[in-house]
Amino acid sequence: MIDELRCFGAAENPIFETLSVYLPETYFGALLFMFVTMLCWGSWANTAKIDKSWRFELYYWDYAIGVFLMSMVFALTMGSWGSSGVGFFSNLFHASLGNILKALFSGMIFNVANILLVAAITVAGMAVAFPIGIGLALVLGTLLNYFVSPQGNAFLLFIGVFLILLAIILDGIAYRKACAKSQLTTKGITLSLVSGVLMSLFYPLIAESMIGGRHLNPYSAVFLFSLGLFLANLVVNTLFMKKPITGGQLTAHDYFRGRKSQHFYGVLGGIIWCVGMMFNVVASTHAGPAIAYSFGQGATLIAAIWGVFIWREFKEAKNIASLLLFMFISYILGLLAIGIAIP
Repeated sequence: MIDELRCFGAAENPIFETLSVYLPETYFGALLFMFVTMLCWGSWANTAKIDKSWRFELYYWDYAIGVFLMSMVFALTMGSWGSSGVGFFSNLFHASLGNILKALFSGMIFNVANILLVAAITVAGMAVAFPIGIGLALVLGTLLNYFVSPQGNAFLLFIGVFLILLAIILDGIAYRKACAKSQLTTKGITLSLVSGVLMSLFYPLIAESMIGGRHLNPYSAVFLFSLGLFLANLVVNTLFMKKPITGGQLTAHDYFRGRKSQHFYGVLGGIIWCVGMMFNVVASTHAGPAIAYSFGQGATLIAAIWGVFIWREFKEAKNIASLLLFMFISYILGLLAIGIAIP
C-alpha cells in the first residue's frame, strides 16, 4: 500500500520536490528552540487544571486533536517553507517503512505515558507529577538518547542529569510530608513513576526515525508521531473511560455534553504541547537528541513553579520550604550543566 501511494503521491510531483524545511543553523537558534520547548512542555498542563469539573479522560480527547492539528500546521508551513533539506511531502513519501513505523510507535507509547501523567496531575498536582514523572523520563530518556546519538560533553550532561535526579528525590520527600495522611500519596507517586518510565521510551524512537537511510525530517516525524498518538488514543482513552483511575465510568455522551470552553482548553493544551515537541525535534538536528530532550524536560521546573506559586499545591504543607528551595536550585544547576554540554 505504501509503495502504491508513492506511485501516485507527492514524491512524483515536481512542485513538492522543490520544497524545503526550516532548520536552525546556529547554537543560539537551537538553544532558543529548546527554551521554547521548556516553556511549552511545562505550561500545557495548566489547561487540564482550569476546569476541575472536566474529567481528564474527556480533556484528553481534545488534547490529542490539538496535537494532531498543530503538527499539520507545522508540516504545511515551516516543514515546506525553508532553505534546508527536503520538504514535508517529498520526505514523507520517500521515507522507509521502518522509520515511518518508529515515528508512529513513538506517538503511541507517548500517548499511554501522557494519559498517566495527566491522571497523576489530577490526583497529586503539577508540582508532584512533573518533577517525579517527567524528571524520571529525563534521566532515563537522556541515557537512551545519548546511546542512539552520542553528541555533546558526556561529563557535563550526566552531571546535569544527576542534579535533576536529586531534584526529583527532594520533590518526592516534600510531597510525602505534605500528604502524609492522604490515601492519594501512593497513587500519585505510582502514576508519576509509571508515566516517567514509559515517557523515557518515546523520544529515542522518534530520534532513530530521523537518522540513517531514507530517514524522516523533523516535520514528517512529528506529523507521524501525532498520528500515532491520535490513533492510540482511540483505544487507550476508551479503556480509561471504561475503567477510570478515579471516579465513575464515562461514555461518549459525557464528552459531547461538554461546554465549548472545556473543549477549547483541551485543544489549546495539545497545541501548546505540540509547539514544544516540534521545536525540540527541530533543535535536535543541531544539538543532538540527548541534549535537546534533556533541556526540553526542564519543563519540570516550569511546571513546579506553576504548581507551587500559582496553583498553591503545597499551601497547607509545613516545614518543606527548604526542600522546595533545594529542588529548584538543583533543577536550575542541572539545566545549566546540560545547556553547557551542547556541542
